[in-house]
Amino acid sequence: MEDMLFETERLYFRALQKEDLEEIMEIWGDDEVMAWSGGAGTREQEERSISFYQTMQKERGFSPYLVLLKETEEAVGVCGFNPPVESFDAELLYHFKKRHWGKGYATESVLGVTQYAKEILHLRSIISSADPRNTSSQKVLEKAGYRYIGMKWYEDLSQEEPTYVWESDETA
Repeated sequence: MEDMLFETERLYFRALQKEDLEEIMEIWGDDEVMAWSGGAGTREQEERSISFYQTMQKERGFSPYLVLLKETEEAVGVCGFNPPVESFDAELLYHFKKRHWGKGYATESVLGVTQYAKEILHLRSIISSADPRNTSSQKVLEKAGYRYIGMKWYEDLSQEEPTYVWESDETA
């Protein structure tokens, strides 16, 4: 696949492109998908998001990635990183189209991007959180080796959320 950054057993990952807006709207523009993450965005907001993440990819070498099925190249979700938060190298995010929930793509994606972060990007620590009611997302983080560190207040969401950290086992 052209523009692929890395892959897992069933999935390809590539940087977001402006042509991905329709796919992104099925994810970040979907009220149900984004119910746990502050709500769905408008087309204009998601156009700005894509532009922001394209710049971030160029400047930092990482961003959220479009997740595609190897078999069909259909976009199923987004998984990757937001800019650094506090003392962490990046913040993990992941969202998937509703019709692809329950197929293991989130866990496979989080494992894949975390391995990519460690081996290629040389990130040493990643933070992530999940809405307290979204136990499926909490399980994804635990399965991918993220360690629960407690509840943390998130101003942008106006709520406290279970927070998880992944840290590289390699010494500096």
